[in-house]
Amino acid sequence: MRVYKIQEDFFSYTEDGNEVYEYTLKNDSGFAVKILNYGGIIRELWVPSKSGEPIDVVLGYDTFPEYRRNPGYLGAIIGRYANRIAGGKFVLDGVVYQLALNDKNRPNALHGGIKGFDKKVWNARGEIGNEGPKLVLTYTSPDGEEGYPGNLNVTVVYTLLEDGLKIEYSAITDKPTIVNLTNHTYFNLSGTGRIYDHIIQINASKYTPVDENLIPTSDLEPVEGTPYDLRQPTDLGEALEKFYGTSAGEFDINYVLDSEYAALVYSESTGIIMKVFTSQPGMQFSTANHLPEIRGKRGMMYGKHSGFCLETQHFPNSPNYQDFPSTVLRPGEEYYEWTIFKFSFIGT
Repeated sequence: MRVYKIQEDFFSYTEDGNEVYEYTLKNDSGFAVKILNYGGIIRELWVPSKSGEPIDVVLGYDTFPEYRRNPGYLGAIIGRYANRIAGGKFVLDGVVYQLALNDKNRPNALHGGIKGFDKKVWNARGEIGNEGPKLVLTYTSPDGEEGYPGNLNVTVVYTLLEDGLKIEYSAITDKPTIVNLTNHTYFNLSGTGRIYDHIIQINASKYTPVDENLIPTSDLEPVEGTPYDLRQPTDLGEALEKFYGTSAGEFDINYVLDSEYAALVYSESTGIIMKVFTSQPGMQFSTANHLPEIRGKRGMMYGKHSGFCLETQHFPNSPNYQDFPSTVLRPGEEYYEWTIFKFSFIGT
């Protein structure tokens, strides 16, 4: 008989006095995850390793003030629209909507706005389901919040599986709107240090090249012959070196996925293997290129290349490109997407 555990602990107060709780889900396979109802943030994810000791494979902070700042969106739910919208503008059913331009020095709307889903206190409840312990988070985004139309009822469900973590996103609206939800966790399968000892494979034969403002050019280009070609297991340290002296920068790009099996990542030091499966058509792969030098959990220092993101998503700026998979949600429809992170380690 499987043994599961759900624990609720007070974490902090927000500036306006709302209570923030941390929810711990555990199973008898050695997995555990800690999630805040603030931003739906994955704060810790403990995974068995080849040494026999579990490793916390996600970046995060010890205190709430650090999460309130959280310049890298560490661990958070992103919405209503993940990634970028050019000029912060889109047209839906003939109506022009203008969003806040919050992408630093670029003229884009980014990750849902100035106060996106990553900065909201969600309603939370724990449940035991057929697949394992789960945390159900709900939030109602009112019509006009951050410039988006429609009252949007959002549910995000985290389920701790026997061998990983499943995230399900669903939403309904009372007016036509756009939706693109993801999670912005930074992983480090070694648990500490930089990610140069990781091997990565991304099952995508195309990607969406971007302009100087990181907006897709609307073309889907083959990865073949570019530094973005990760179709075979590739040493991540060597892959990053290919960008030196090029105008491309480093990995911060949307891949057009070939199948639901999106990616594989392996840490040579801990032996941990992570496989990513998703219903989403795209995945933003980034390598913490601009993460500032900041102190994280347990006194660890984070910075450039201290983690990587695999943000399963619809494509950036999709509302402005008819040929991209649609992100429009209408009354009577349900938005539903899922992502699974499955873990194992060498020897299993």
